[in-house]
Amino acid sequence: MVSSDSDQILIVAGEASGDLHGGHLVQALRTQHPQLLFEGVGGKHMQEAGVSTLYDISRMGGMGLFEFVNSLWHHMKVYRTLSREIAKGKYRAAILINYPFFNLKLAKVCKQWNCPALFYISPQVWASRKGRVNTIRETVSKMYVILPFEETIYRNARVPVEYLGHPFIDIVRPRVSREEALQEFGLDPAVKTVGLLPGSRMSEINYLLDDMVAAARIIQEELGQCQFLLPVADSIDPKLIRQKLGDNLLGIKTLTGRNYDVMNCSDALIMASGSSTLEAGLFTVPMVIIYRIHPLTHFIARLITHITHFGLINIVAGEEVVPELLNEQVTPERIAAEALKVLKDPEQAHAVRNRLQKVRQSLGTPGVVARIARSMADFMNLSPGSQ
Repeated sequence: MVSSDSDQILIVAGEASGDLHGGHLVQALRTQHPQLLFEGVGGKHMQEAGVSTLYDISRMGGMGLFEFVNSLWHHMKVYRTLSREIAKGKYRAAILINYPFFNLKLAKVCKQWNCPALFYISPQVWASRKGRVNTIRETVSKMYVILPFEETIYRNARVPVEYLGHPFIDIVRPRVSREEALQEFGLDPAVKTVGLLPGSRMSEINYLLDDMVAAARIIQEELGQCQFLLPVADSIDPKLIRQKLGDNLLGIKTLTGRNYDVMNCSDALIMASGSSTLEAGLFTVPMVIIYRIHPLTHFIARLITHITHFGLINIVAGEEVVPELLNEQVTPERIAAEALKVLKDPEQAHAVRNRLQKVRQSLGTPGVVARIARSMADFMNLSPGSQ
């Protein structure tokens, strides 16, 4: 399908998760086809995989009015540079990773200069702005989706699409076994363990952690004994968490960079909404998803979105497998009540784990990234003999 014999590939990610997935994808492509050269926009994961970054993702976003204006000018500069490089005809193809407000515009440039655009990780067209599908059909050569229901959406819209599984299947791994983690963290296997995951942004922690701790207090009073773990994201200073915990009478153990081990050894999780709910789902651990947004934002979201659930694990499942609490529903009493349903009832916990196992199965089998890399290589007419 691709006539160019260039070994150079443009790859563009605009934020941290895209950089992570891009790094794994480049590693897989270079393993299969070592002659390939990659350049574009990325961060440390893509750089470590061998991508020559024309621009780093560190300046591809901003908070506040001044930072937004500054980053907008930077985006325009990046767009103009990449457009000129595409126009030179130097690339065999472009791999565009999510970041739709920028990458969909770049896909138009690819279309103009006959550079195939392979879009990896779909915009959430199923949640809002469904009109983007038309732009994608007109400009994207092939869409690689990572959620099972997305494939049908694009097929119905006549967009070339392939679903080969979710890359979390390859990436989400605990460092140690459940038994080893319990021992390392100084936990009693006979006592229930609850993980508290307030998010990776300080704003989420400020909005949610106090209610999580208050809920933990209720849970401990109800069970008599309970152990609590709080993994701290790399982006957060652990001292700030310890300050918020104060006297920490519950003995909550804070751990840095051990999200997966906490998920793997917990009997239940209380966690902020986000992609981490899907990660937790891969461990089939029951959870309570909570979130707070500004009332005006909530009102607008209800007008423009087309989804009935906000937890990603429930969106993938197509039903409320685990409870979701939003805004005024987020109270210590309600959080504790939902968590206690599985902590006190083994049959209920088993039922939730069985349903989460079905969600996990829908996300594919190991080797997802390698399969995606092979499919992209086939699309680009990279013969097995070039390995």
